[in-house]
Amino acid sequence: MNNNLVAAFQSNWITLLISLVVIGFLYFLGRKRVGFGYRVLIALGLGLIVGIVLNTYKLDYKSVSTIGSIYVNLVRMLVIPLVVVLVINSITTLTNLGHLRKIGVKTISIFLITTGIAALIGVIVAVLVDPGAGIAQEAVKEFKPREVPTFSQVILDLLPSNPFNEAANGKVVPVLIFAIFVAVAMVHVGSKKPEVVEPVKQLIASLAQILHQVIKYVIKLTPYGVYALIAAMAARYGMETLSPLIKLILATYAALLIHFIFTFGGLVAFVAKVNPIKFFKKAYPTIAVAFTTRSSYVTLPVNLEVITKRIRVSDRIASFVAPLGATINMNGCGGVWPAVVAVFVARVYNVPLDWSDYILIVLVSVISSVGVAGVPGPAAISTTVVLTALGLPLEGIGLTLAIDAVVDMGRTAVNATGTTVASLLVASSEGEFDREAFNRDEEDELELNGVS
Repeated sequence: MNNNLVAAFQSNWITLLISLVVIGFLYFLGRKRVGFGYRVLIALGLGLIVGIVLNTYKLDYKSVSTIGSIYVNLVRMLVIPLVVVLVINSITTLTNLGHLRKIGVKTISIFLITTGIAALIGVIVAVLVDPGAGIAQEAVKEFKPREVPTFSQVILDLLPSNPFNEAANGKVVPVLIFAIFVAVAMVHVGSKKPEVVEPVKQLIASLAQILHQVIKYVIKLTPYGVYALIAAMAARYGMETLSPLIKLILATYAALLIHFIFTFGGLVAFVAKVNPIKFFKKAYPTIAVAFTTRSSYVTLPVNLEVITKRIRVSDRIASFVAPLGATINMNGCGGVWPAVVAVFVARVYNVPLDWSDYILIVLVSVISSVGVAGVPGPAAISTTVVLTALGLPLEGIGLTLAIDAVVDMGRTAVNATGTTVASLLVASSEGEFDREAFNRDEEDELELNGVS
């Protein structure tokens, strides 16, 4: 064991030294009360620089990768407790189940509509940019396509057979459904025997407050986690891996950016009637964490705080929409990416597509985004479903493996931001958005500025 520790230190001491300097600098910025958003942005830039240096000089990056994994695990530990407690707490505040149905229909409708728009944008951008032009028609030999689960298997995977086992395995969707069942039962029993339900409601409310405090502790570590995650990714892939597929990266990010600015910005400005620049500025912590962690589940605790404390959406709406969005809202992974890859693969393998194929891409993208909810690697599964529907070679996905981590950052940021937008739209329509507090730019309660 000692020999292993010594060997690890000898191979990582330069990386550890650099990381300690960067972390110390970020801590110093926190003590000087530099804004949280600025510190995350600085951490992202420093991580990119350090990662490229590590890759260039072939230095071991395991230590910095470990730091990133620690941060991700700390946030991930909150996901299951948050889903259970906040969903139950949210639904039990409703006086009738009709209100719950109305909120649910609005939320899911927004998710599906925006995913369809994202897929349409992905098709248009991919056709215009033509990212597959000039790519050799050969697939990655070691590529093995992801197996698409059958419809019956999807249904079975969504329903909890043992909620404790599902929670232990990190399966969020079955736990979410179990929490909804419990909450609905509490509302039903509480309408007849409120004294029976009241102690449980108080317990859940207390747990929600305690979890919010734990979230604050973990969120303060975000700049350090962002640095480590970006540095590890840049050190692993480097620039030479990305260059052959640079057009595909550009096409994907162009589509994501168009969707981000025009779809999300348009909904915020014209439906919710909120200044989109101010909205995106307030949503920045969610965007930054999603971009760097590449996980909607890991971003969930931060997004909940942002939605309630910065966007000023009620706890009731946020606690329902955010966990659901982390599960089935896939504007990036299920909308933009499958559409861009489908056009890319068709071009690489010289398969002509017409307007009916493009419509099919959009429709299948929307359907698959719901069908693969809760399945690990939703982007790969959604893409597999779309390519299969169009009869395109699945080996084409293998050509995108080298850049998957790079584009996944943008995909996840769009997914998480879409959930934030949906929360605002639902809250605005239900009269549960504090517009005055939002416009006054009241100091949020995230305690993100500073480290004390």
